Amino acid sequence: MKNLPLLPLLLFLIAACDTQGQNPVVTQEDHTYFLNQITYQSAMADSTNEDKVVRTDEEWRQRLTSEEYRILRNNGTEIPFMNKYNSHYEDGVYICKGCGQPLFHSDTKYNSRSGWPSYWAPIREDAVDEKEDRSFFMVRTEIVCSRCDSHLGHVFDDGPEPTGLRYCMNSAALHFVPKESSKEES
Repeated sequence: MKNLPLLPLLLFLIAACDTQGQNPVVTQEDHTYFLNQITYQSAMADSTNEDKVVRTDEEWRQRLTSEEYRILRNNGTEIPFMNKYNSHYEDGVYICKGCGQPLFHSDTKYNSRSGWPSYWAPIREDAVDEKEDRSFFMVRTEIVCSRCDSHLGHVFDDGPEPTGLRYCMNSAALHFVPKESSKEES
């Protein structure tokens, strides 16, 4: 967040706070506005996850759509081949839908034919954390955002070189920021 333009960030914070000094109320529209203010340049300059994002369950419900909440907060998954970024190959960066942290660059995206967007490496090693997942009678490695602990997908060891890994992510957990955005051109 520290790399966002100052005016949009201030407007976002003012809109999020009520006048009675109670807890901020951020709607899905506010959260989408926040994500849309992140430029490619600011995402690429965001190199730390020191500021953990901690929200109550109610705050997550206010910010996310029901589908996003199901995936990011309840470890859900999308239907294969029927999601936004499976066949998306524009140049840019994929950020966390929950907090805006940069997660994957388009340079590492490839067609795994799995039905979900797949990457051979995160944008930074510390952008994601791994957790053991024993659901559905199998052992897998769950991938979560290291800043807000949102569920993103899973990693498998059947990917291409140079890593041999396949980060199989849910589109609903990601927000794409194009490399050539109108914010940078103006």
